[in-house]
Amino acid sequence: MRVIQWLLLFLPVAILAELGHIGGMLVFAASALAIVPLAGFLGEATEALALKTGSRMGGLLNATFGNAAELIITLVAIQAGQMELVRASITGSILGNLLFVLGFAMLAGGLKNGLQTFDRRHVGTDATMTILALIAMSVPSLFSHYIEPDKLRVVELSLTTAGTILILYILFIVYTLKSCDSEKCDVVTGIEALPVHHWSTRKALAMMAFSMAGIALMSEFLVGSVETATTVLGLTPFFVGIIIVPIIGNVAEHLVSVQAARQNKMDLSLSIALGSSLQIALFVTPVLVFVSLIMGNPLTLEFNQLELIALAAATFISALVALDGESNWLEGAMLLAVYGILGLAFFFLPAKVL
Repeated sequence: MRVIQWLLLFLPVAILAELGHIGGMLVFAASALAIVPLAGFLGEATEALALKTGSRMGGLLNATFGNAAELIITLVAIQAGQMELVRASITGSILGNLLFVLGFAMLAGGLKNGLQTFDRRHVGTDATMTILALIAMSVPSLFSHYIEPDKLRVVELSLTTAGTILILYILFIVYTLKSCDSEKCDVVTGIEALPVHHWSTRKALAMMAFSMAGIALMSEFLVGSVETATTVLGLTPFFVGIIIVPIIGNVAEHLVSVQAARQNKMDLSLSIALGSSLQIALFVTPVLVFVSLIMGNPLTLEFNQLELIALAAATFISALVALDGESNWLEGAMLLAVYGILGLAFFFLPAKVL
């Protein structure tokens, strides 16, 4: 984690490159690297506040701010009208957590500790909710094809679906906080795998404000330089959204999940990986739908068929791997292989297909 903090040096580099119009590629790279430590500081500030507020409120704080960096980046992209980038980043975040993070955690934990076990009941609830999230995201995508060209009804379908998803997420949080004792709730917050910060509430709030402001500024630079970066690197905006943006916004959280697995705390590791994917699908996505309407640039839940196929594959393979209550390094390698194959497919996918 300390090594990641050195990436904060790219914050002034990105600002100087943007102000000096030095080059879009430098702005893209520097802003992307600067977001990584800022997202880490935001997560640590949230954990510090969780220590002050108790396990139940800590779980609620993590449920709310766990993917704040991703939310900020996508809001900036919505303001810029980059809807393809937004939907791809939503899909990529879920894929990354279910395949890359979970796979890397199982591989690292299995190589160090051998066969690892975890609570099947808790993981089973998360896996079921993940499948339900897939269904909720698929229905508007599939039905919108038949409702068009009536754009208004497509927007209404997305809004009502987003409202239902958000209500379900609130019920899920209430159920989780009421049904777990204090020890299990600590698993939800992820405090065990992080260094304990004896920050005052004022310092934690200040760090949170600084991190969110920095992420917002760097996100604006990042989104503004996407077109230049994709041209120089030969990438599509879709690939940037589905692979690069999710990794940038969640590196710190990914490392915590892997660290927990190496510490033989698989309940914690799976809570972070599966919980983060649920936050994206059931909280961040509906919030983006509602906020985008207020911003005057409505985001509809119209994911393309390739995204839906990838999400279905990731959801079911991760559920199959996790539902037996055991994990090993080979299962981790399987998840990483699926993620790698999907990543290669998206890399070679031409922009004209989307």
